Amino acid sequence: MTTTTRTLHPDRALPADPTLRPLAREIFEQTRDLPLVSMHGHVDAALLADDEPFPDPAALLVVPDHYLVRMLISQGVPQDALGVPRRDGVPVETDPRAIWRTFASRWHLFRGTPTRLWLEHELVEVFGVTEPLSAASADRVYDHLVDRLAQPEYRPRALFERFNLEILSTTDPADSGLEDHARLAADGWGDRVVPTFRPDAVVHLDRPGWRAALRALEARVGYEISSYRLLVQALEERRRAFKAAGARSSDHGHLRADATPLTDAEAERIVTAALRGQVEPAAAAAFAGHMLHETARMAGEDGLVLQLHAGVLRDHDPAVHAARGPDVGYDIPVPTEFTRALRPLLESFGHHPNLRMVLFTVDEDAFSRELAPLAGVYPAVRLGAPWWFLDTPDGMRRFREAVTDTAGFYNTTGFVDDTRAFCSIPARHDLARRIDAGFLARLVAEHRLDLDEAVETAVDLALHLPRESYAPC
Repeated sequence: MTTTTRTLHPDRALPADPTLRPLAREIFEQTRDLPLVSMHGHVDAALLADDEPFPDPAALLVVPDHYLVRMLISQGVPQDALGVPRRDGVPVETDPRAIWRTFASRWHLFRGTPTRLWLEHELVEVFGVTEPLSAASADRVYDHLVDRLAQPEYRPRALFERFNLEILSTTDPADSGLEDHARLAADGWGDRVVPTFRPDAVVHLDRPGWRAALRALEARVGYEISSYRLLVQALEERRRAFKAAGARSSDHGHLRADATPLTDAEAERIVTAALRGQVEPAAAAAFAGHMLHETARMAGEDGLVLQLHAGVLRDHDPAVHAARGPDVGYDIPVPTEFTRALRPLLESFGHHPNLRMVLFTVDEDAFSRELAPLAGVYPAVRLGAPWWFLDTPDGMRRFREAVTDTAGFYNTTGFVDDTRAFCSIPARHDLARRIDAGFLARLVAEHRLDLDEAVETAVDLALHLPRESYAPC
């Protein structure tokens, strides 16, 4: 490494106002070292079950990070040059050093973005990099990271302990046998790494791969799913298996928040058509809404928290999806309506004592207009943290400003990081705690809260609310 030193400012992301900054600093200090409760994310359980060294810096920090990849794509960098694999077997760049150089030479593209904040935290705080990243420093930083990744204290489980992770929830398809979770449980990690039930692949009947996903579910449950009734039966069985393995929640990614129930006869008709390959998009959408209503019923019975991530048009470029599959940066937000869409579900289950439903959106207009009022009256509803394109410093501030007047703090879940980048988990929680400290500092400065109340609220947002929102039922 060179003598140029890169450090992180201790007051980063705290308010610039000289009246607010000391208050925010004092509030943040009370949450800085609290355990991390990571109740929704996409880290592969096999990563921790295997506990093998990470392969290289590019595979860890570049290739799987769709935030990072999409920015480089937008500036004309081919995905092949970033090592993003292809379904058709066409070769892509496999030299991790070359991939790292491509990224490092464009580090300036991330100025002002949360990706920059998270990656700087990872490089400096996690890996001890002391040189600013650039084309000139790319190889030196790469070699430093390679050296660190070879050390036992940088294996996944060691980092898990260092990150002060209290619990980590993965996301797993309905057909998962949860073998990696069983291995973790055998090693004494069963209450620290838990699965989340994700049935999307079998409830969205017109998505590519639906039939293959259904066949995988059939193989798991041991019988043919030839009807709507049998599909519901299979999902209920898998929910029980997930709960037995420690699951606290299910997760559902829907384009719309619609939860209008169908009659059993209509649901059966749509599934029968899908099995014949004849389902229409409108019927498939109606069935997805019906299954959201059914999921609320199931959640009221088994206690799994129902997480709804609505309002993202997945795989915007069909050619990219065909070539590379999902989760490569082409999911785009759309306006989302919740009030009428969720009314049937809330009429049926909004006051159910055993239902907990967490709503996430990437449509900021819905925060104050719909989501906060819904969470502010229905006992079953909580608001999830700003998600995806909104998990930015300003996005998180706007969220607090938009929802606190109506929903308060205690109808939210605290921070949910929703990441597939394992080493970014502490960075994301650190940033959220800083933003909440700044928001609370303003309430103190305006004499709307006492300082001790602000500190208590910050601790609740960082630790107690995530624990309580996802507590086993």
